[in-house]
Amino acid sequence: MKGISKAEYFISKKAGAAINRYGMISAGDRVMVGVSGGKDSLTLLRILHQRKKWLPVDYKLKAVHVITDYDARPAVRRSKLESYFRSLGCEYIFREIEISKDNRLDREDCFWCSWNRRKAIFEAAGAEGYNKVALGHHKDDIAETILMNMFFNGEVSSINPVQELFEGKIVIVRPLVLLEEREIERYAKAAGIPVIKSSCPRSRSSKRAEVKELLTRLSKMNREVKSNIVKAPGRIRKDYIPESIF
Repeated sequence: MKGISKAEYFISKKAGAAINRYGMISAGDRVMVGVSGGKDSLTLLRILHQRKKWLPVDYKLKAVHVITDYDARPAVRRSKLESYFRSLGCEYIFREIEISKDNRLDREDCFWCSWNRRKAIFEAAGAEGYNKVALGHHKDDIAETILMNMFFNGEVSSINPVQELFEGKIVIVRPLVLLEEREIERYAKAAGIPVIKSSCPRSRSSKRAEVKELLTRLSKMNREVKSNIVKAPGRIRKDYIPESIF
């Protein structure tokens, strides 16, 4: 396809495969993309925006970025994102929320912050009349989530590619679920995407960061580790699992 590299094309095609496999986007959908400023969400926005040009499926697209009081330089962050949105020719909105003063952050690690950001995105989608919310979760995120839920919650659960909320009024879609983080990094580099560094004070000390580091080490021994973890919940061998150990 004109205007993109081979790396961009094949990675975009893989995202398209996920969209088609799980029926994520249909004609007439209004899709709001949650954009943090990182490589995952910016890549997702670019891929969805380009697909509108390539495919006969007509859907509306809008980006939303949630600004919190954790952002050290919110005006600079906002300006950079606005420049990127305009370069794509994509509509966008911003939402502002306060998080740092809530004492639940100390007790619930990253969950409370993430929950509030997500809530702001859902509220924006509802107010703007958008029926789909696209998020940039990829295969690494799924593998990490499975391990985190096993290690810290004692359960086997993951992230769904498509998830209905509020009795189907809003549907979350995750078009990057077939992609590994390294592929997204390659896409962002090839496309020259202006990635904005995370301002989260816990980005390197959270439970997820620790699990990510573990997976990185394991992947050096076996490149299929992430894929195997993602497949595992659907390949349970019940004959080798007791109904109750404790």
